[in-house]
Amino acid sequence: MKELGNKPLCLPQPVFMIGTYDKDNNPNLMNAAWGGISYDDEITICLANDHKTTDNLKLKGALTISMGTKKYLKECDYFGLVSGTKEDKVKKANFHAIKAPHVDAPMFTELPLVIEGEVISYDDKSCRLVVKIINVLADESILDENGKVDPMKLEPIAYDPFNHKYLVVKEIVGSAFKDGVELLKK
Repeated sequence: MKELGNKPLCLPQPVFMIGTYDKDNNPNLMNAAWGGISYDDEITICLANDHKTTDNLKLKGALTISMGTKKYLKECDYFGLVSGTKEDKVKKANFHAIKAPHVDAPMFTELPLVIEGEVISYDDKSCRLVVKIINVLADESILDENGKVDPMKLEPIAYDPFNHKYLVVKEIVGSAFKDGVELLKK
C-alpha cells in the first residue's frame, strides 16, 4: 500500500452548507466539508475561527446544516470560495432565506434537506464545533411514496479530497443491517 501521510483524506465527506444569521439578522451560508455525525443527536464540524459563520455561531448559538446538492453544485462551491465578510453571498448566488422553525438561523429554499441545530461547544484552538440536532426537515420534492428521503431525488454531493472533486450519491448497492446477515449464520 502507498503511504499518503497524515492528511484529512476520507471518503465520502458530506458537503455541509451552514446557514447562520449575523447581528443584524442577515443570512449567511458557507460550505464546510469536514464534518459528520458524532453521536445520536450531534454533528461535529471542523470550522476555522476566522469565518463570518464562526462569529455568527458565537453570537446566536444556532445554525442550519443543509446537504449540498447536484442541482446547486456551482452555488454550493461558491459559498466555500468567498467570505461572507467581503460580500453578500446569499444575494449574489440568488438564494432565498427563510427563518428555520425551531432555531434562530436561516434555511434556504434551494436546499431541500435541512438540519436545525444549536451549538453545544466550539473550541477556538482545535476549531471543533459540536452541534446538537434539534430537528430535520425534508422538502416534499425529495420524499418517496413512503415519506422517506429518496437520495436519488435529493442528489447530495460529497467532497473527494483525494482529487478535489464533487461526487454525487446516485446508486443503491445494498441494504444496511440486512446484506451481512448471512455471515452471522456461519
